[in-house]
Amino acid sequence: MNKSDIYEYLKNEFPHLNKEDLKKVLDGTFEAIAKELKSGNRIEIRGLGSFKIKTRGTRIAKNPKTGEWVEVPEKKIVYFKVGKVLKKKLASRTE
Repeated sequence: MNKSDIYEYLKNEFPHLNKEDLKKVLDGTFEAIAKELKSGNRIEIRGLGSFKIKTRGTRIAKNPKTGEWVEVPEKKIVYFKVGKVLKKKLASRTE
């Protein structure tokens, strides 16, 4: 799900909300999240989970196109950990 999917969902779920205000709120929210993650801070959204930046070290991996082994440089990745509330909701759907 991306930002435009979230916007469409909220627009349909809450038709009484002003569409321009909804866009501003979503843009501001995502900008704030990006800013905090860039600063190295952990973000927690209650009922959903938490996001944080982890550094994946340099590693050797196989290129799926050529089959040759290559060195993949260190990079930062966003890591998401599912919260207890969301985990319960997801588990109850499979029962």
